[in-house]
Order: sequence, then C-alpha cells, then structure tokens
Amino acid sequence: MALQLMRYSCSVLLAAGVAACTGSPSNSGAQVARASDPPRSTTVAASRRTAITDAVAKVAPAVVTVQTEVVQRVQADPFEAFFGGGGSSTRSSAGHGTGFIIRPDGIIVTNAHVVAGATTITVMLRDGTTYPAKQIGTDETNDLAVLQVAAKNLPVAPLGDSDNLLVGEWAIAIGNPYGFMLGNSEPSVTAGVISGVGRNLVARGEGTSAYFDMIQTDASINPGNSGGPLVSADGEVVGVNSSIYSTSGGSIGLGFAIPINRARRVADDLITHGRVRRPWIGVRLDQPRTENPRDYIARGAQVAAVTPGSPAERAGIRAGDVLVRVKARAIRNRFDWDAALLDLRVGDQVPLVVHRTLGDVPVTVGIADLPEVSARKVQVLRELELVTLTPAMRAERGIRSEKGALVYRASDRITQELQIQPGDVIVAVNRSIIASADDASRALDYYAGRGPIRLICEREGQTFPIDFVIR
Repeated sequence: MALQLMRYSCSVLLAAGVAACTGSPSNSGAQVARASDPPRSTTVAASRRTAITDAVAKVAPAVVTVQTEVVQRVQADPFEAFFGGGGSSTRSSAGHGTGFIIRPDGIIVTNAHVVAGATTITVMLRDGTTYPAKQIGTDETNDLAVLQVAAKNLPVAPLGDSDNLLVGEWAIAIGNPYGFMLGNSEPSVTAGVISGVGRNLVARGEGTSAYFDMIQTDASINPGNSGGPLVSADGEVVGVNSSIYSTSGGSIGLGFAIPINRARRVADDLITHGRVRRPWIGVRLDQPRTENPRDYIARGAQVAAVTPGSPAERAGIRAGDVLVRVKARAIRNRFDWDAALLDLRVGDQVPLVVHRTLGDVPVTVGIADLPEVSARKVQVLRELELVTLTPAMRAERGIRSEKGALVYRASDRITQELQIQPGDVIVAVNRSIIASADDASRALDYYAGRGPIRLICEREGQTFPIDFVIR
C-alpha cells in the first residue's frame, strides 16, 4: 500500500462510541473505596520524575487548541433554481489543530494548513479559556502561520536550537489529537526519539508547502497535532509538528516537524513585515524527465540556466555548473538546494561552491527578492493584484508565454469562485492580447458590464480559459 503524506488538522466530525457496563460487581480485582480507607497519598516519588515529565511541565502550559470555522458558498441545486428556488447558499465546517505561544502578549505559531480558508479562528488555552484570534500572517511555502489573541502575561514555550539535534535523542510531541473527542482541553503527550534530520519529503501532499529539511520523529503524531511543538528533553521547542507518512491516516512512527530555527525566522518576518521575503538568486536547475524520486536524488544540482541580470549571473555562475555547497551545507541534489533556499535571507551575501570541469570554484552570491516582489503592482477590481511578466519571472517560473500579467495576489473569493491563483499568467482577455498588468486592468474595466468575459491563463505550462461576468 502506498504511503500518504498527511498534514494533520481535523476538519471532520467523528462519531465516538460509548460502552455502558451494567450488572453486579465482580471479583475481577476492582475495589470500591470505603469511608474507613485512609486517603490516597498525593506525593509523587522522585523516581517517577524524568526528563520527559520535566520537559512537558515547561512547555504544555503554552500549548493551545486552534479552532476554525470555514464558510463556503454553495451553488443552488439547478432543479430547485428552475422551480423558483433561491440562489447560492452557504455551508460552514469546523476544524481544529494545535499551536503554541511564543510571546506573552498572545503571539501563537501554528501550521498554515490549520487556518487555511478560515472565516473565524478561536484559541483555547490549557485551562479552557477561549479567545478570538486574528491572523498576523501565513507562509504556505513553509506551512507556518502566526496568530495573535488579545491577552497579556500568557505562558510562553521556550524555543531551542534545531541546528544541533542528535539523532536518537528524546523527542516529545505535544498537541490535541482528535480535539474535544477526548473530553477536555488538556494537551496530549507522546514521546519517541529524533529519527533523522535534514529530511526532504519527495512525495508531496496537498497544497503548496515545501517539506524540505524536516525533522523526523517516531513520537506519535495524529489528527489535530498539526502546529503543535516537538520538544527536546531540555524542555525546549525544537520543531513544529506538521505531517506524517501513513497508510491508514494514523501514526505509524513516521512524523515530521519544521525546524524551530526556520519557524522562528518565518514568524519574525510575518510579525515585522506581514509576509516572508522569498530568497532568489536566478538559477534554474536541470530536471530529469521522470517522476521517479530516485532519479532526482541521484542527480546532482546542475544549473540548466541562469537568468540574465540575476545575482547568480553577477556572481559568475554559469549553465552547466553543479552546486555542491551553500555555506556549510552540502548540496547533493535539487532537494538539498530547495532546502538551503528556505534558510537564506534576502540581503545576505552567501558563499557558494560550484563544480566545473577543472574543479570546485567558490563564489559569493547576494540573495535577492523574487522578481515579482519588487515589480510595480496593478490592482484590478480590488480583488486581483497583477504585475507585468518579465524575462526574470519567466525564467524563474518556467513560464512559456513571452508576455502577460502575472497574478501576484488574489482574494479568497476570486480563488474559490473563479479558480484564479497567484502565479497564474493572464495572456488574453476576450480577444485582447495582454502584454502587461496595465493591459489586463484596462481590458477588464472595458468589458465589465458588457457581457461574458473569457480570460486565457497559463499555469504550469498549460493554457486554459476562465469564463465569468462582471456586473
């Protein structure tokens, strides 16, 4: 049976069975307390206290349940509409996951997929206190989100260092598996070891998250654990639990967490800037024409093309070079390169080593923003933000169209109803060829209210139409 990558927040209502026992007492060993019995001792023997219990005591008070509600528009049944029924209606669904507090003023880290599409978010503390939460920002690439609640002096989870983890050391997962099916808001604890570090998950799950350079653990992770902390025996958070590989949907000892050093950097960017700046140097790596992960792993990170005017070109990197090292990190294949990119910061000067025919060559590359980030934005209908397609964007994203308007941002309504996504390229509006973001804005303004509109878009090398009407 094929393994599946599961990212665990719960959004399904499960039915729990309850067994009732009736009849007279038996002699199975159960005893009934009598008034004359001495009170049971509440003293805990020192031998029962371990590094795990101490670590849980330090972190568990800062672990929270994240509850979400997603309201979706549902189209009316065509037969009902034919007989005079109403138009579209709405449907709501509930979900939940885990998070942990990183600042006493209510800043909380969780997974992006836990709060994806949420209309409302609430956070429940360990003692049952509930607060409405707002999103500070999300980073779907790293599957991280930052929330905030209006509270002060909250318990904070100590953050550790994920760069010096030891394979085989204790790992503790704290979270809320199956949510309130377990009857209260106390987080659950599972323990295991660090099974591996620097794991690149080749088989992707749903969504756009990049699961590179992950921490692997055999501490049980189950539905509802997403966004919870992975904790060391020192009582410090070393990762954000995010996914498992499973054949059944439950834990089989293959859990993965986002390193806390990356999560800390992403959270700082989201809190300070509201977004994460994507590192870019302007190289496109050679990609084998195969879906077999072994072919990717065995192939080095060979540069297929360098974007003109990019930091890579200025640093002297050429097509045919093989990337072998970034800072102290060895690069063995394209997955290692993707992992290294996640930990680079815009503005840094980074030492790289490339291999050529005559040997290794050291270069220094300045890390820049993705080209579309610095491009001028054109807002359309208050729900689309477009940028003019440039050669650098085409090279970075592998876009076939030579001209067009790249979708930089789209509202949730546009994404849900029209299926327009960030990264799509608008190449035509009705019969008007689109060469720039301004062209797209003018065309949509012109055709608004004049009848049906057909967008021709490119996504992942394929063109497709989108039909709609602006009233």
